Order: sequence, then C-alpha cells, then structure tokens
Amino acid sequence: MKTKKIFLNVTLLGFIYFLTVGFIKSPQTDYTPIEQGKWVAPASADKITNPLKGDIASIVSGQKTYKMLCLVCHGPKGKGDGMAGAGLTPKPADLTSSTFQSQSDGAIFWKIEQGRSPMPSYKTSIPEKKRWEIINYLRTLK
Repeated sequence: MKTKKIFLNVTLLGFIYFLTVGFIKSPQTDYTPIEQGKWVAPASADKITNPLKGDIASIVSGQKTYKMLCLVCHGPKGKGDGMAGAGLTPKPADLTSSTFQSQSDGAIFWKIEQGRSPMPSYKTSIPEKKRWEIINYLRTLK
C-alpha cells in the first residue's frame, strides 16, 4: 500500500513537471547552421594503393557490406538519398557523381577510415579488407 502511494506521488510530480516544462517558452535564438566545406583527403592518401583493385569477388562482398552499413544514408544507388541521410547536415555524398568518382581509391579509403560528422569513422568497426571491398563496389556506381 505504501509503495503504491509513493509510486502515485512520483508519477503525479513527474506529470506536473512535464506540464510546467512543456509550457515554458524557450528563449529565441538566432541560429544559423554552419556549412561544412568541401571534404578533401590529404595528398598522402592518394599514395595508398588498393590491394584488391580488379577483384570481382571483392565487388560482390563490398555490395553486401554497403547494403548493411552505407545504404541507409547514401541510398540504394549511392545517390546520397538514403532514408537516414534526409535529416543529416551535410547531406551524404552522391557516390555516383564525377566529383566523388574522380577521387583516388586511397582518398576514399581515408575518408571511410577517418569519417567526418555526421559520417562516423569506420577505422575500427569495418576491417581494412572490407573497406577496400566497399570501394571496389562504389567504383561500379559510376
């Protein structure tokens, strides 16, 4: 009986708090989002060579990994139109664009490894071989 009374009191206090906070008007701020500049890998990244270049099996494996990890933001065809990407700033890259495709494999590898908000770093969560496989698949999106 005592536990029930305590629970009701806590619930009532929580409800009152919610109502109070919900009706307090937050101060207006003049917020302007900060644009991120062009994402350029360092020149040293261009020297990183793809050990799996031309490996057909790696493309198939890379496509599977892409579907699991990248599709949600970059979209099914790599256009940057994935469901999760809609709310991101900056928007996910169009992986089919000439700007993206003109990068070296090493530059793309570096970007996947390093990440840049809102894209996380995949250095520790995707093994190196899988990252190269993803890049080989991305090359088929031209």
